Amino acid sequence: MVKALGAFGALFAAAFVFLTGNGLLNTLLSTRMAVEGFSTATTGMVLSCYFTGLLAGSFTCHRLIQRVGHIRAFTVFAATTTAVALLHGLHLSPWFWGTLRFLSGITTFGMFMVIESWLNECTESRFRGRVFSIYMTLTYLGIGIGQQLLNIGNVQEQGLFIIAAILFALCLIPVSTTEGVHPRLPETKPYHFIAIFRKAPLGMLGSMAAGLTNSAFYAMTPVLCTDIGLTLHQLSWIMSITVFSGLTAQWLIGNLSDRFDRIAVLIGVATALAAVSGFMFINAETSFGGMAAQMGLFGALAFAIYPVSVARAHDIFGGQDAVAVSAGLLFAYSIGASVSPVLASGLMTLLRTPFGLFVFWCLINCTFAAVTFCLRKHEKVEIVPVADQVAFVPMKSTSPVVMALDPRGKINAQ
Repeated sequence: MVKALGAFGALFAAAFVFLTGNGLLNTLLSTRMAVEGFSTATTGMVLSCYFTGLLAGSFTCHRLIQRVGHIRAFTVFAATTTAVALLHGLHLSPWFWGTLRFLSGITTFGMFMVIESWLNECTESRFRGRVFSIYMTLTYLGIGIGQQLLNIGNVQEQGLFIIAAILFALCLIPVSTTEGVHPRLPETKPYHFIAIFRKAPLGMLGSMAAGLTNSAFYAMTPVLCTDIGLTLHQLSWIMSITVFSGLTAQWLIGNLSDRFDRIAVLIGVATALAAVSGFMFINAETSFGGMAAQMGLFGALAFAIYPVSVARAHDIFGGQDAVAVSAGLLFAYSIGASVSPVLASGLMTLLRTPFGLFVFWCLINCTFAAVTFCLRKHEKVEIVPVADQVAFVPMKSTSPVVMALDPRGKINAQ
């Protein structure tokens, strides 16, 4: 196993460095717009362009990879991401930044696709679960550490944009110097959004709810923290605590979802998330320590919705459909993520308080919990016995390619 993981050292290093830079840049942009006095609605629209770019990348990036190969494609994506990061620091304009965020979304998806298809091609089946878990852990770890880099510069100057660009450029080194051959993209079956929804509606709805919740967190939480007067240091810790709590709690909630009916777990997590969000709105004027604790609990619940929803869908479909189904679920997640900053910022503006973000989270998850309960009560969903459920796998949404690494597909296909 150690030898196998050593072979992926370059890819793990590239993923970690890239995600550290990405975590820094995403929070920096929303913080900078809040500091510069842009309206909450404008900030939401600009930042939603990034998630729209991710969605567009899922339809375009694989063509470049197939045409020029993984290493050259990764070079294109990383170089473009580096240039885009630097361009943010040259001119501040909603239209200009919106365009840059859209481009960043496309290139980010392309980089995920290169790294993940490489891991998939070079991983033996008996090591897939462990490689998958390490990759997901590094994803969260990089994003969390990226938040702390906000403290080493001034958000109103170009220094932090340069640091993010340096990290994007550095992730080129391990990939460009690897001695591995060009891997192949995994073969995927075409998926039909409506067909997947009809067979596994809770998986699709849960993925969309997760996109709505998580995207609003990344885009609008820095705006909230800035508007209520938190320092940059405090903001970075709020973001880091939430992300790390999400990673840690996935294992606990995943274990519960393996032992009990996954529909009940989804209803419970969504209800608890709505309650926590509602409590944060009521208890808005709390101390920094109180807010950090509440956001840690929020992260523990919020980041579990997507993997439990994916596991629920895999309970219904066979392992041979794992990649195609997961691509459909990621598409649903991306749709929610694309509109989330706009909807959240609109509600914050309508309520005339930055704490409207908590109301948004409460409404989304309360609605999801209610719909899930109603569908189950009226037997509109297939009930899967606990003994027949697939194994839960902690994960974060990246690209459809990583689903080929998901050990659930291999297990069920045998």
